[in-house]
Order: sequence, then structure tokens, then C-alpha cells
Amino acid sequence: MALGCYSMSNAYGERSDAESIQVIQRAVDGGINLIDTADFYGWGHNEQLVASALQGRRDRVILSSKFGYVRTDDGGLGVCGDPAYVRQACEASLRRLGTDCIDLYFQHRLDPNVPIEETVGAMAELVKEGKVRYLGLCEVSEKSLRRACAVHPITAVQAEYSLWTRDVEAGLLDAYGELGVTLMAFSPLARGMLTGQLRRLDQLGEGDVRRRYPRFSPENFPKNVALVDRLGAIAEEQGCTLSQLALAWLYNKSSNVVAICGCDTLAFLEENLGALRIPLSDETMTRIGEMFAPGQVSGDRYDAALMKCWTSNDWGRCER
Repeated sequence: MALGCYSMSNAYGERSDAESIQVIQRAVDGGINLIDTADFYGWGHNEQLVASALQGRRDRVILSSKFGYVRTDDGGLGVCGDPAYVRQACEASLRRLGTDCIDLYFQHRLDPNVPIEETVGAMAELVKEGKVRYLGLCEVSEKSLRRACAVHPITAVQAEYSLWTRDVEAGLLDAYGELGVTLMAFSPLARGMLTGQLRRLDQLGEGDVRRRYPRFSPENFPKNVALVDRLGAIAEEQGCTLSQLALAWLYNKSSNVVAICGCDTLAFLEENLGALRIPLSDETMTRIGEMFAPGQVSGDRYDAALMKCWTSNDWGRCER
């Protein structure tokens, strides 16, 4: 289990920096040794928050960060994998994180205008200089992953993986195993849906990014709530919460998966830690898997613009 810090920078509404720091420190003290952040999370705020929390604890964790997202001139969101930018982004992250080396450095999304060999080549130079230890990529096709590995070993890939997003099972998990790449699964609780605590759309604040996702649209949301409710009966049988059951399914699915569990309160952290102690029988795994078979969840992961380039089904379409 890794601690994902994305939600601590107000992605899902206002959060308390003080409590977020407590969560990070409790996670480390409780044995979680992989902390995941990115320069995009709060545009630097999250890295600074993590740095504050890790004072006196830095040597106890693997620190993971990412680069790639940039603001466009019109206020939108773009990606950049230019070699010069890679170095610039890394230097800025090192300053914000207050460290001389990032243990695991990811390209957040591929730049369709820069061959992956050039970007990974620049990342490899950072390894040679001791500013980065290991390299990672996010949501890449098998083809692009193999091209990247030909330049420098890729230690991990971050991709969305949970009961309600299972695209990586269509060949990618096998490729990761072959190449010696660990899957770091983000949104293992489906952006909160698999906690069972999201019942109404008005629970999401106006600034909550989930309001832009099709699965949280007025049309799809009720259908997805009903699907999650069906999982509740199995959670009761197992004597655990919905969150714990969803995470336990992921842990039992593959030994090559690290779940990036985002939590911004101490209560959520303790609940997530409890999932590590839940064994699931093959029968239960099958029941859960069939309930959430691909196609059962209503709506796409992202809106049409992002789906064009970044979803699992289209990995590679926008790559050079």
C-alpha cells in the first residue's frame, strides 16, 4: 500500500493541511513506506505539504513524484515531455520536496509531440546525476512501455485499476510481469465510490473534480451507486467495510500491484490499513469479479476530450 496525496490539495474540496500532515506522518509511523505526490497536485502545494510532513522521516520512505502536466496559455491543461522541461520540472520538485533525490520519478502523461525515447532519455540523465533513483510512467500502452524500456529500465507504471476500472487486465498485467514492472494502481477505491459513502451528487462540492467525470453525471451516478450497493452484502459476510473489501480484492488479485490509497483523514487511513488483514477465498474473488465485470459500470472514466488520448482503451492513439 502506498499513500496517495492527491486529495490533500483540494481536488475533492477543501482539505486541512494540518490533518493531511498528521495522516502522512501516521501512515509512515504505521509502516507505509511509499508516499506518492506530483507537481500537478495543487501546482506545487502538495509537494511542499509532503516535505513538511516528512521532516525527520524522509529516510523512512520511498518518495514518488511526477511531472508532465502544464498550464496552457488559455488556462487549460496540457502535457510536456520536452527534455529541457524534464530537467526544469525535476529541479523544481526537488526544491519543493526539500530533498536531493526523488526515489521514483514518473512522467504523468505522455506528450504526443515528443517521442517517448527522448523524454525517457532525459529522465535517464537525471538518474546518472543522482537526482532520481528509478523511473516510472503513467497510463502508457504496451508498445510505448517497451520503447521506454529499451532506453532505460522502467520500475513502475501508474494506471487506474480497481473493481470498476479493469482495463489493465486486457494484456497489460502480463506485459508488466514480463518486463519486471510493478503496477501502482491509482484510484483503487474509484474516487470514493467504492467506499459506499457517496450516495448523492450534492455531497460533492462545487470545486470537486469528480463533477466533471461521466461516471458521476446525473444519468450514471445512480446506476453506479446501485452497483456498489450490491457489494455491501459481501462486505457484511466478510465482516469488513466496502472500502476494505475493494482493496482486499485488489491485493488478492495480483502480487505485482501496489495500491495508491488516497486518504486525507486519520479515520480513512486506519480503515485502509485494515484491508491488508482481509483474506478472500477464490469463490469470493470470483463473485466480486463477476459483479464488476467490464461493462457493468456506467459511463467513461473521463470526459470526451481526455478519453480521446488518455484512457486505457485508447492508449497509444496519441503517441508518437
